[in-house]
Amino acid sequence: MCQITIIATGLNVGDTLKDLLARRRVSALVTEDLPTEKSAVLVCSAKHEATVGHKAVLDTARRIGAQSVIIIEEGASAPLFTQEMGGRLTRFALTDGGAAPLRNGWLLTLVDVMAAPFCGMVAGDRATGKLMDMAARVAKTDVTVFVNGPTGSGKEVLGKLIHAYSPRKSAPFIAINCAAIPENMLEAILFGHEKGAFTGASTPNKGIVRAAQGGTLMLDEISEMPMGLQAKLLRVLQEKTVTPLGSQKEEKVDIRVIATSNRNMMAEVRAGKFREDLFYRLNVFPLSTVALNDRKDDLPALAVAMIRRHTAEGTALPILSDSAIQTLMDHDWPGNVRELENIIQRALVLHEDGIITSDDIMITATDGLCAVAGDVDLAETAVHAA
Repeated sequence: MCQITIIATGLNVGDTLKDLLARRRVSALVTEDLPTEKSAVLVCSAKHEATVGHKAVLDTARRIGAQSVIIIEEGASAPLFTQEMGGRLTRFALTDGGAAPLRNGWLLTLVDVMAAPFCGMVAGDRATGKLMDMAARVAKTDVTVFVNGPTGSGKEVLGKLIHAYSPRKSAPFIAINCAAIPENMLEAILFGHEKGAFTGASTPNKGIVRAAQGGTLMLDEISEMPMGLQAKLLRVLQEKTVTPLGSQKEEKVDIRVIATSNRNMMAEVRAGKFREDLFYRLNVFPLSTVALNDRKDDLPALAVAMIRRHTAEGTALPILSDSAIQTLMDHDWPGNVRELENIIQRALVLHEDGIITSDDIMITATDGLCAVAGDVDLAETAVHAA
């Protein structure tokens, strides 16, 4: 069963859509014939709908088990995106020309709408696709994974992808940022505690290790974990048991552990800041994420996905113009994906008429928030008048 079936009759972008979907590891079948293979989404051209009739398109969707239908009109005078039937029928109107597929806001929006139900990780760059393939392979096993990469480069997203591809996908995925919790609380939060184990422990708590039972525990920024707690975590990984604070009884745990850090872990080990034995216990299968500036083909696809994520359901999706995408491509992204998300949220505030232009891409405060000289003079006049 493929995930998306594309009827190519009267549709010029069928193969392009298939390629963009493949970069996100979503399977698509492009066919000239009426499909018979089961599929979750049916895509066809407005020309095909006009030829066979709207009812026939819906009948085809029912026959192959498709839960949604997307109808594309090419060569329209203006781009358009509408939804009908409670969102189960989507109509896209595409104008001729425009930027290359990986820089085309309308095509990328269409692909994002198509791929969102199937993929938790957005990709346009082929290197990111290879990382997703590796994540899918390691997910089939139960080995511990260590993900290293810059802050904001998608380490947690990769961890969630591994969980989603694994046999544990129906069990909990629980992530904890080791740097965000005070040292004196981290042990109780991780391993749980009994009632009365310390001042304020009025009720027992099983802790996140046991809360992840059967699933995946992600220890984000584990390089920030105190040395004393590292020894206790090592025992949990070796013995697959946990002892809550205030208890003498060991509890069996069955979890898959994914750890992450933005630091050079061998340097941390040499500096005596991280236990060597724990590092090698965690680093069974190493994966790395890279800075956004080193995978620019991901950038427009990520921006489009963020627009969808931050647009209220039932509201028309704003589209990135060619000029907006070029402005994004010209930036060097020191803050990686988190910086991009901030900028996209600003653009959603500033844009008008459903199109995000380069004028809406406010990289820094000087792009739009700083007062001009006249505004300052007016403000000072108002203060003196008061």
